[in-house]
Amino acid sequence: MNTNTPDLFDHPAPGGGSVWLTGQTDLATQLADGGYHPNTATDPDLIPPAIAAEIITRYTWPGELVIDPDCGAGTSLVEALHHQRPALGLTTIPRWWRLARTNITTAKHAGAWSDGSVLDHPATALTHIRAAGTRGTATLAITALRNPTRSTATTDLTTTLTHTREALHPDGHIAIVATPTRDRNGELLDLPTTVLAAGHAAGLVLVHHAVALTAALHHDGVRTRAGITERRRAHNHPSGKPIALTAHRHILVFRPALATVSAVAGAGHHHLGNTAVREAPFLHIGRTDLDAVGAAA
Repeated sequence: MNTNTPDLFDHPAPGGGSVWLTGQTDLATQLADGGYHPNTATDPDLIPPAIAAEIITRYTWPGELVIDPDCGAGTSLVEALHHQRPALGLTTIPRWWRLARTNITTAKHAGAWSDGSVLDHPATALTHIRAAGTRGTATLAITALRNPTRSTATTDLTTTLTHTREALHPDGHIAIVATPTRDRNGELLDLPTTVLAAGHAAGLVLVHHAVALTAALHHDGVRTRAGITERRRAHNHPSGKPIALTAHRHILVFRPALATVSAVAGAGHHHLGNTAVREAPFLHIGRTDLDAVGAAA
């Protein structure tokens, strides 16, 4: 089983954690190269394929089960299949179920791993599908924080994470992807703290906080990948304030509390073959300086 292994090519993030260079290729190219249906880009909380692939390859080995309890258009599932991991997704939105199913079928026809499916059920179904053999077997759960501005965002995410734990291996990880979001006054929401609160309420412990770039990093700075629609939305923001364009996603990675306590009791190390890997917890979270990085609208 893979572990939270610090990458020698990681860059330090503000306050700790790491920055992942996952924006060197624009989203449109990622989707086209991955054979995704054109409507995939309409998922408002889409996990970019490069970010999904980064999480999957960091926290799993080929053959290990990846689940997404609220999969949307299914990019996390498709990237798991492309990297030889079986995948299971759930969604209650018929539109996303059809789209995720189409993307999975296309990936299989292109030669990806064949063991992938999406169910038209909520995450609560994960506690009731023992017959499918998923209970306690998933090495990684990965999903996006959806509709973060709603008042029930924290409680809804807590419910999802609580039921997702039932399908997670005791040494598995849960990764939540959050897109920087502003309220109507133009102020950034503290989404990492929202995710952290939901994780703690679900009996999880944060082990890593990464900033995954959706912008390209060049020698002369960060170049946003924002399209025309995002630029117009920022320019016409209800607050009337100048709004910076999105340059990244927050990635918060959790483990079950008992597993984390066991790791700490073992001198803070996991053993992978003959290699001891030290966990790198990132305890200071919140809005980072990168939340405001990007080209002015």
